[in-house]
Amino acid sequence: MKWFFIDESITDGERRQGPYSIEEIREFEKQGKITSETLVWHSGMENWIPWKEAVEKLEKDYFETNPEQEEILENTIKALEQIIETNKQNKAFAGFFVRALAFITDNLILGFVGGIVLFILAQAGIYDLDAIQQAVGNYLQDPMAQDAINKLSETPGIGSLLTIWSIIQAFYFIVFHAVFSATPGKMFLHIHVETAEGNKLSWSSSIVRYLCSILSQFIYGFGYLIVLFDPRRRALHDWIARTFVVYDAPKRKSGTEETSN
Repeated sequence: MKWFFIDESITDGERRQGPYSIEEIREFEKQGKITSETLVWHSGMENWIPWKEAVEKLEKDYFETNPEQEEILENTIKALEQIIETNKQNKAFAGFFVRALAFITDNLILGFVGGIVLFILAQAGIYDLDAIQQAVGNYLQDPMAQDAINKLSETPGIGSLLTIWSIIQAFYFIVFHAVFSATPGKMFLHIHVETAEGNKLSWSSSIVRYLCSILSQFIYGFGYLIVLFDPRRRALHDWIARTFVVYDAPKRKSGTEETSN
């Protein structure tokens, strides 16, 4: 099928241009030589029509003459949805206790890193390490005392120290989940975090999940207890961020798959 169009830029002489293939016409459109209002025509058409109407007609004719394409597309989408759902059902979701052990391991690592940072800052004269240790010790002796929090917060340097600690903690969880899909604690236990679709976490997903995990902690840890009752072992922040914590896929050895514990 050959196409013709009216070149409005020509003011003297023959303005009808063609014949061209549909591919050439579309290329002219990209170049700006043909606009939505440019008149076009091909054999079989009664009159010249604007290019935008021709495009609409082409799309309509395509699906009307190829109804099987729509059916194929619908069947493909259904098949993909079924595959995703099957993969979810076959996942081995990490339970409460293994997640708790990973969390404890991560906090031990963070505590070690935080201790090093505090020691360096104390050696630099930025903090009074003895005063902080005494304040924390007094708080731990009777954390339920009415003025325990007030005394701790009044200790010089505690506010900025907590800020530094918060930054280190956020950096730790966000970076490890975004880059490796798991923190060192999770890696040690062979579990990782993935999206509801089974994909690796993006940076934005990792940030959202971390912020939501703070909410899980603030409500007295109730957000984590949901893992005990949810069939897919999701905590509150997993529900909000649409993530799952699952066991790593078994690795292949000598042509066979290892069984997971």
